[in-house]
Amino acid sequence: MVKITPDPPDIHSEPSSKQESQNRRGHLFSVCPDINTETLLANASEDLLSISAIAADLADGVDGSRRSKALALNRMADGVHLLVERALDHLDEPEMAAILARQNRTG
Repeated sequence: MVKITPDPPDIHSEPSSKQESQNRRGHLFSVCPDINTETLLANASEDLLSISAIAADLADGVDGSRRSKALALNRMADGVHLLVERALDHLDEPEMAAILARQNRTG
């Protein structure tokens, strides 16, 4: 049986920008700089809900200290989720809108 393998990456190609390459050095993942704060917080909120659900599910399947650790992760994720939701609420406040507008003009 022949296994199909993808072409290896082109190691001789130049990055589109030297600055872009330097900005990502050492980073496996990055977030696009032009994503607005509300979108970032909304995605973080959804991820925290997922982490909480996974931890709760894990806690149901184990006992003892493993259960305690899974429940602790669940509680921490829930707590951070509440913080993110509060930050989303603050985005609607006039003071925060002014700060974000000022950042968008200078950034």
